[in-house]
Amino acid sequence: MILEGNYAMNRQKLVSQISRYVPYNEQEEADKALILNWIEKNDDAFLRDNVVAHMTASAWVVDKDRSKVLMVYHNIYHSWSWLGGHADGETDLLAVAIREVKEEAGISDVRSVSEEIFSLESLTVDGHVKKGRYVSSHLHLNVTYLLEADSEEQVSVKADENSGVAWFTPEEALKKSTEPWFVERVYAKLIEKTRSQSEAKIG
Repeated sequence: MILEGNYAMNRQKLVSQISRYVPYNEQEEADKALILNWIEKNDDAFLRDNVVAHMTASAWVVDKDRSKVLMVYHNIYHSWSWLGGHADGETDLLAVAIREVKEEAGISDVRSVSEEIFSLESLTVDGHVKKGRYVSSHLHLNVTYLLEADSEEQVSVKADENSGVAWFTPEEALKKSTEPWFVERVYAKLIEKTRSQSEAKIG
């Protein structure tokens, strides 16, 4: 596969961002190595056509004072979760994350707190049926960005993907999720990182 134009440029920019990203913990250190290796060896790493593992983008959406986080009730996972989606050939994953928030939550004003990566994860996805077709178990190689939105803006569901959209306090968010691994390994980490960032600004 020949990579041309913006695709190749954005791909290299992302690889550079991931390469210089400083892992927050052992999980991120291991997953960073996995993601970089997979992108290097697979030209189709950004496409769902790669049925073993492909790139995704997630958004940890907070309000201005960092007291609330935006979540959706995911139809496939039957749990309140963060927002995000597949790269589907797009190598600008920040743009993917912002687009997914707008589509999944129905809000228009979504801002990136930073263009830098907020966290990295390798996420297992169990086999499931989507749009009448069985999708085998696979990995989501995920890049997360910290985004900001107005908690007063009206939200709306994306019926084919979720059945609820709501703002929660960080403590409520941990209780709302029915996925223990996500609570322990992902959401708790993101809450810690958000608080550390806020405290650093105050200090």
